[in-house]
Amino acid sequence: MNRRFDMVVFDMDGVLVDISSSWKFIHDMFQVDSSNNLKEYLAKRTSYAEFMRRDIGLWGRVHIDKIEAILNKVPLMIGAGETVHRLKAEGFKTAILSAGVAQLADRLRRDLKIDYSMANELVVDSKGWLTGEGVENVNLLDKVGALKKILKMGRVSSRRCVVVGDSIFDIPAFRSSGLSIAFYPSDSAVKEAADIVIEEKDLRLILSHLT
Repeated sequence: MNRRFDMVVFDMDGVLVDISSSWKFIHDMFQVDSSNNLKEYLAKRTSYAEFMRRDIGLWGRVHIDKIEAILNKVPLMIGAGETVHRLKAEGFKTAILSAGVAQLADRLRRDLKIDYSMANELVVDSKGWLTGEGVENVNLLDKVGALKKILKMGRVSSRRCVVVGDSIFDIPAFRSSGLSIAFYPSDSAVKEAADIVIEEKDLRLILSHLT
């Protein structure tokens, strides 16, 4: 098949899953508020590593099994499974690029048979308890660096890559791809930055633009 593109890179939260943030999903389960932490980070008064450390610290002493049980409740976006299956059948490589929690991204990669995933890890000790530290693989304000790593792993050029995202944090990755799709975008700036805009919560609607 003669395709214009070789890889589709999905944001996770708001795209592959029907929640706005995997971090906030956990916060809500523990009934804690991270809004001040986010404000400090977005104002560039803290690093992303410190932002993660403060967020994780809100949960107290918790085992990774508890976190995974929470994340198992996260619903897939309508059409996510069928969309990835169709893309794989057409020969596309697929990837997750998210500043969300890696434990959710890893589950989606396994369940949906996605080729690559990059997200931020929760560090645990030898017995599975969270240490309070995180591993920064995807900086919320700099997804381009992680996108370049995914493209290198897949041996795909940026012009042959499609990025699907929903927030202003995806805009830099939009600009570093051959085609950008704003999926149910959360902000008018996202619509303006994208080549294609999907206004309905059905991921299958991207397929007509790719296959």
